[in-house]
Amino acid sequence: MSGYPRESASDQDLKDVLDRMSDGFFALDADWTITYANEQGRRILRSAMSDDAVGPTESVEGCDLWNSIPESEETEFYDEYHRAMGTQESVSFDSYYEPLDTWFEARAFPSEEGLSVYLRDITERRELEQRQAEGLRAIQRLYAVSSDHDRTFEQKVEEILAIGCEYLDVPNGFVTRIEDGAQHVEASHADHPLLQSGETCPLDDAYCRRTVDREQLLTIVDASNEGWAGDSAYETFELETYIGGRVDVDGDRFGTLCFAATTPRGEPFTDNEETFVELLTRWVSYELERRRAADRLERERDRLDEFASVVSHDLRNPLTTAQGRMDLLTDDCDSDHVEPIQRALSRMETLVQNILTLSREGGGVDETTRVDLAALAEDAWATTDARDGTLRTAVDTFELRADELRLRQLLENLFRNSVEHGTVGAASDGVEVTVGPLAEDDGFYVADDGPGIPETEREKVFENGYTTTTDGTGFGLDIVSKIADGHSWAVRTTESEDGGARFEFTGIDRL
Repeated sequence: MSGYPRESASDQDLKDVLDRMSDGFFALDADWTITYANEQGRRILRSAMSDDAVGPTESVEGCDLWNSIPESEETEFYDEYHRAMGTQESVSFDSYYEPLDTWFEARAFPSEEGLSVYLRDITERRELEQRQAEGLRAIQRLYAVSSDHDRTFEQKVEEILAIGCEYLDVPNGFVTRIEDGAQHVEASHADHPLLQSGETCPLDDAYCRRTVDREQLLTIVDASNEGWAGDSAYETFELETYIGGRVDVDGDRFGTLCFAATTPRGEPFTDNEETFVELLTRWVSYELERRRAADRLERERDRLDEFASVVSHDLRNPLTTAQGRMDLLTDDCDSDHVEPIQRALSRMETLVQNILTLSREGGGVDETTRVDLAALAEDAWATTDARDGTLRTAVDTFELRADELRLRQLLENLFRNSVEHGTVGAASDGVEVTVGPLAEDDGFYVADDGPGIPETEREKVFENGYTTTTDGTGFGLDIVSKIADGHSWAVRTTESEDGGARFEFTGIDRL
C-alpha cells in the first residue's frame, strides 16, 4: 500500500486486516510523508516521534517521517529506506533503535509512489540469542580454565566462580564445605564481607542449609517476597538473589556451590543459567573427588616408597652378604647343595628387583624416543641368564617410539619368563625366543618354543603374584603388563607357531 488509500470497501477491508496484524505497518509517499499506519505501526511511530511532532492522541498520517523522529537520519533505517527507493528493490534487515531500546526486523517494499514498511519487534528473540551467545562463551571459558593443567585446583575454582558471577550478573560466587553443623567458605569470588574465603557461620544461619537437602538447585529471585523475611539466613546475609547446588564427593555430602546478590533479580533464572550452575556444581564435585583420589594415591605412594626402602635395605643387604659367602663356599666345597642354594639366592635377587620395580616405578613411562626394537632386544638378551637358549630377531630393524629403559625391562622380563618356563619340552640346547613385527598390525611379538601357556590360564598370567613354577616370583609379567599400559599399548597372550608362548603388543607408535 503506497500513498493514501481511497476509502473503497476493499481498502477498508485491507485496513481492517492490517490493524489486526501483530507487525507494525506504515506507508510513505515519495516525499517521505506517512500516508497510512496500522494500529501497531502507529504505536511504534508515535513512541519514536518527538512530543512537538505529534501528540499522544493525534494521527501520525501526514507527518514527515524523518522530521518527526529526532536524529532518524543517523540510523540504519534512513539508509536502507533510501536505498530501497533509489534502487526500487526491496530491503530486509535487523536493526536496534536505541531511543526505544528495541530491536526491529524491517522489510521495505518500494514503488514509484512510495514505500510500504513492515516492522516486527524482535527484542525478545535478540535478547535470547544474546543470552545463548553469552552462555556459549561462558562454557568455552569454563572449558579453557578446567583443562588448563598449569593452574592449581584453587586457581581454577576462583576463575570459574568469576566466570559464573559475570554470566549470571551477580557479585558473589562461593563454594562451601558443610561440617559439624557449620558452613565454611572454602573458595570465593565475592564482595560480600561474610562470603569471603575462610568465613564460617552456623548452618542454621545459611541459605545453604536448604540447598544441601535438595536434589535440584535452590533458586531465589526476590527473597523478601518469597518468605525469607525473618529467616536467620536472610537477617545474617541479606541476600535477595540466590542460586546454589549441592556438591557431593564420592557419594558423600561435601557442601554447596552458590551465586548470590543483595538485590532482587526481578526475573527467574533461565533454563540455560540453571544448567550452567549445575554444570559448575558437577565440575567442582568431580575435581574434589579427583583431588581426594590424588591424595590417597600420594599416601599409597609414600607407603610404597617406605616399603621399597625396607626391601632395598633390610633384604638386599643380607642377600648380598649371603651371595658373597656362597661364592666363597663354592670355592671351598664341592657339594650337591650348592647349586640349589645359588638358585634360591638368585630367585630372591629377582624377587627383590621386581618388587622394587613395581613399588617405585610401576608402569610409569618417561619421555619416549626413537628406539630400534631389534637392537634393544639383542642388548636385553645379552644381560639375561639365557641358560643355553637363543634369541632370533625376525627383522634387522624395527623402529618405534617408546621409553627405552622401560621397554628394555619389558623385554628382559619376557626373556626371563621364556627361559624359566621354556626349559620343559624345549630342545636340548635351550629355548629359542623370537622377536618380530606383527603381520597385520603396527605391533610386535615375543614368542618362544617352550611348552606354552594353556588357553584357560592366558587371562591370569598378568595378575600380580601369579606363577606356575616353584621358582617363579609372579611379578615379571605383571611388570610387562604395567609397562605396556604406560605406553598405552594393548598386550595379549596366545600360542606361538612352535606351540610355545607368544605375547603380542599392539597400538604402538611405529616409525
